[in-house]
Amino acid sequence: MTGDSRIPCAPGLLPDKGASTTSDKPQLRCLLKEGRRAIDPALKRAWDERIGARVLASWRDHPGTSLAVYWPLAGEPDLHPAYAELARAGVRLALPVVVARDAALGFAEWAPGEPTHVDSMGIAVPADLRMVARPDVLLIPCLGFNAQGYRLGYGGGFYDRTLAAAPRPRTVGIAYACQQVEFDSGEYDIALDAIITEA
Repeated sequence: MTGDSRIPCAPGLLPDKGASTTSDKPQLRCLLKEGRRAIDPALKRAWDERIGARVLASWRDHPGTSLAVYWPLAGEPDLHPAYAELARAGVRLALPVVVARDAALGFAEWAPGEPTHVDSMGIAVPADLRMVARPDVLLIPCLGFNAQGYRLGYGGGFYDRTLAAAPRPRTVGIAYACQQVEFDSGEYDIALDAIITEA
């Protein structure tokens, strides 16, 4: 979850869903970012509301004691209204924290409305870092995803390293349906348990 928007983007269209794009992941990331930026703001807000409602329904179906959420970067679905409702219901929320470039993510307790600041990676983290154990359930933003449930992120490998340690938490990818593309999973990639989109 680096949020690095400095990857140079080449012109072109997203590959066909049936095409393998393993060797073109940097270009695929750029195309997916461009596509997400092109979503009409009013449509994006409506999709975000639908995704938020589905997150709440998913939590009711699969409750846990704690939930890792994310601060939206570069056009990712903004689920702050759902976070507020979860917090009102007593769910303990946490935001991911990059503790080292080649390490698993840490997590800091956070409640909607609490102040945040931007870290050296450009990610919003709680201003008061109250570190907690890895939550039971992780909401994970996806730049892209495939039909097999694998996530295409920004290339930092933070979530893959976070999920490598047992016991694995439940993982719920968050994306727009238009971000589904085909790509081959890598050796260290871990499929998500579910992916929630507006569709």
